[in-house]
Amino acid sequence: QVQLVESGGGLVQPGGSLRLSCAASGFTFSRYAMSWYRQAPGKERELVARITSAGGSTNYIDSVKGRFTISRDNAKNTVYLQMNSLKPEDTAVYYCYGEHPALGRRYWGQGTQVTVSS
Repeated sequence: QVQLVESGGGLVQPGGSLRLSCAASGFTFSRYAMSWYRQAPGKERELVARITSAGGSTNYIDSVKGRFTISRDNAKNTVYLQMNSLKPEDTAVYYCYGEHPALGRRYWGQGTQVTVSS
């Protein structure tokens, strides 16, 4: 059974930091590119950051560049999102996403709420 379980969300003040984790099981994690998406109320889900299967390449949406860092530990089947200098506009539900385009397989986590507010 495939599972992506996010953790680490919560309430933080502007300028603060959080680290999200996504623990994967039920598939060969090291062969999948992993991403973090987010969806704010009334807005479409957007890609925040992506990391290739071996971790050699990362991409970020412009609004988080220099503040967020995506990383992965293939030995622990876990992908992380370190979020620094958080802003109120970062408030959203953050989702973990795994994909193997060649196999046509895509998996979503259940999401974790991040709220940035004073």
